[in-house]
Amino acid sequence: MNKEFKDLVIGGLHIEIPIIQGGMGVRVSASSLASAVSNEGGLGVIAAAGLGEEGAEGENFGDRSCVALGDIIRETRAKTKKPFGVNLMCALTNYEAMVDMAQKESVDVIISGAGLPLKLPLLMKNSVTKLIPIVSSGRAAKLICSTWQRRYKRLPDAIIVEGPLAGGHLGYSREELNDPVHFNLDAILKDVLAVATEFAAAGTSIPVIAAGGIFDGKDIARVIRLGASGVQMATRFVCTNECDASPKYKDLYLSCVPEDIVVINSPVGMPGRVIRNEFVKKILTGKRIDFNCAYQCLATCDPRKVNYCIAKALVNAYRGDMDKGFAMCGSNAYRIKKIVPVKELIAELSGDARRYLREG
Repeated sequence: MNKEFKDLVIGGLHIEIPIIQGGMGVRVSASSLASAVSNEGGLGVIAAAGLGEEGAEGENFGDRSCVALGDIIRETRAKTKKPFGVNLMCALTNYEAMVDMAQKESVDVIISGAGLPLKLPLLMKNSVTKLIPIVSSGRAAKLICSTWQRRYKRLPDAIIVEGPLAGGHLGYSREELNDPVHFNLDAILKDVLAVATEFAAAGTSIPVIAAGGIFDGKDIARVIRLGASGVQMATRFVCTNECDASPKYKDLYLSCVPEDIVVINSPVGMPGRVIRNEFVKKILTGKRIDFNCAYQCLATCDPRKVNYCIAKALVNAYRGDMDKGFAMCGSNAYRIKKIVPVKELIAELSGDARRYLREG
């Protein structure tokens, strides 16, 4: 049984505090939040999804997104000398171009989910950037490891296993989300740990990072005892001073109750966990929110069939126009009661995790 809260080592890259701040799209986690987390010893993460919505007029969405990603990486690097990462959704129509921009900027880590990043190593041209896929099952982890090993003669530098209590887009069916006995983070974590052990070369390891429903130091200690090398957390970082989202976005977290946290169907093609508001009530009833698709940002979205534009909804929310959008969140968002500095949050989480690991 592991009892250590120690550095997270990802392919030789040392993260002082084994906490990854999860990527939150449409600028909820951009340079301000990512740099603050990294400066406190964790791994801050920029989310690449939705960056093109704020770009200059006259450029197409793909070009705007790539330019914006490069700008935000450089902004983050100007604010921290410590490692940080980029989260890239496989479902993006310009996924390959965004990967290329991230690797051109030699970002420390690329984290990729919302689909299986089977071709990710093929797109890499540098030997610096570490690659971390996000999975929701041991089966997915095994498919990625075997494919990367066979085709590219490499393995993931780490694996993030995201359980069904996570925020944002979920790699589970509705039936699986309603079956916590068979689909829960602890059980899935054990499956992924077995895969990581199977594929790790002699004398090496593939760190497995637990995510989804991790809220406090007690949760961190629990998954570390199960064998996780660290955790990924997103929801807790929304209500920080440094989070890039509007204060109105954060206020929705502070005012929500358990009944407000619901799962919707997303144009991404996956269920998504959000905080219910008037906009969410409309889309849950199937009401079509009229829109013209200005982005064509998702390979999995058919604008003729979906009843709202998730890109517009999320950019409106980021800006604070909550009547025209919604906030994505994890299942424990209602437990957040105040806005704190990242420094204070990291100190609380790491201090409590150490205490629970010592005490058992």
